[in-house]
Amino acid sequence: MEDPDKKTEVVLLACGSFNPITNMHLRLFELAKDYFHETGKYKVIKGIISPVGDAYKKKGLISANHRVTMAKLATKNSDWVEVDDWESSQSEWLETLKVLRHHHQKLLSPDPTNSLQNAIPLTKPGRKRKQEPNRHDPVKKKNQSPDIKSVPQVKLLCGSDMLESFGIPNLWKLEDITEIVENHGLVCISRAGNSVQKFIYESDILWRHKNNIHLVEEWITNDISSTKIRRALRRGQSIRYLVPDVVQAYIEKNNLYSPESEDRNAGVVLAPLQKHACDSKN
Repeated sequence: MEDPDKKTEVVLLACGSFNPITNMHLRLFELAKDYFHETGKYKVIKGIISPVGDAYKKKGLISANHRVTMAKLATKNSDWVEVDDWESSQSEWLETLKVLRHHHQKLLSPDPTNSLQNAIPLTKPGRKRKQEPNRHDPVKKKNQSPDIKSVPQVKLLCGSDMLESFGIPNLWKLEDITEIVENHGLVCISRAGNSVQKFIYESDILWRHKNNIHLVEEWITNDISSTKIRRALRRGQSIRYLVPDVVQAYIEKNNLYSPESEDRNAGVVLAPLQKHACDSKN
């Protein structure tokens, strides 16, 4: 029998440029955690920040090394949000779905020496609890029901802009969107009155899996963005209280953002647009 009082454990994964990380990025995690705990059905056990690699080729994207360092500085006092540099260390750009699969696989196989590159299908969780007694025995017996909830769910945490980017041609593969919302789930932080619900209604894929898309309204509105922070820095204006103090100090010490850095990758086609456009021609 399934324990009705047992809460589903959730890991929140945020992917993006974090160029630089802002207080708003950190707030997304707190808003999502509050939402899940208020349902009484979930327990958020970890938040993961995964900065994109340099191969993403976004205009103005500074090196992953700096972006990861700033994210680690910003989260060093958090007892549940951490930074993972696996995605940023890859030589090629990775689809967000592959990053989700990677972190799901880590939960299934916490032993780092057990490197299964292709994630086990999501219908077979339970290895975390089962692998010690019969390590090499594929879990055939009882990997159904109660064990399904023994592996935390990895959900993609995003803002409304990322959700709505699903509608941009060639930015996402339809099969990737389907697997993300069907097998993992989305947690979308949106401002009150935002048109996210309309966007979901107008998308057949998202509407079909709407029960696995958690919309969290941000009642205390915050319009901080990395783009606006980089602009303020180019104007010689203060960014204090928009980013953690340690991040501001790091930016100033390394003189990270300038008109020259903003021109990086100018005219270069974004990696997903380049890749998916090529795939559609083949």
